[in-house]
Amino acid sequence: MKFYLLFGPPGAGKGTQAKLLVDKFNLKHISTGELLRNEIAKGSELGKIVQKIIDKGELIDDKTMISIIESEIDSNPHVSGFLFDGFPRTIAQAEALDTMLSARKFSVESVLSIMIPDVMIYERIRHRAEIENRKDDAEPEVIKNRITTYHSKTEPLIAYYKECGKYHEVDGTGTIEEVFGSISKLVG
Repeated sequence: MKFYLLFGPPGAGKGTQAKLLVDKFNLKHISTGELLRNEIAKGSELGKIVQKIIDKGELIDDKTMISIIESEIDSNPHVSGFLFDGFPRTIAQAEALDTMLSARKFSVESVLSIMIPDVMIYERIRHRAEIENRKDDAEPEVIKNRITTYHSKTEPLIAYYKECGKYHEVDGTGTIEEVFGSISKLVG
């Protein structure tokens, strides 16, 4: 079983690329954003907590996120691999993932990081908000906080995975097909 991580700032195209990768490489896509939105839609207690955090543009605490991810891995023993989108987002989550996978005799295969400039993040998130009616993407201050949070909390993971020799950066400014071609070379 192989485990891939898909990194990139909000609006980098992780969701779009994940769909293509799942189809081509037969992976189970785990989007933390989707998992969290499902909890919100269910109206669960966790969903209510998550909604308040997301409305502020902040990240979900590590313990909650790790619990959700572990449950998802354990609920899908039949798949040949996983593609994580939006997880881990902190060094603590990366270490917890390593521990969790190691206990199951697995490890992260590769980190695929789609990079775009901050100006493009704003453009893409605003466009996504209109198309998908995502309220969490509509407010400029929330977008600014998400970008700031990404840079301060997630980017340190780059050094962590570079040190492990698993980090691969992809230019996300091209077309969907160009970006997918670059990523596919790293997976295949």
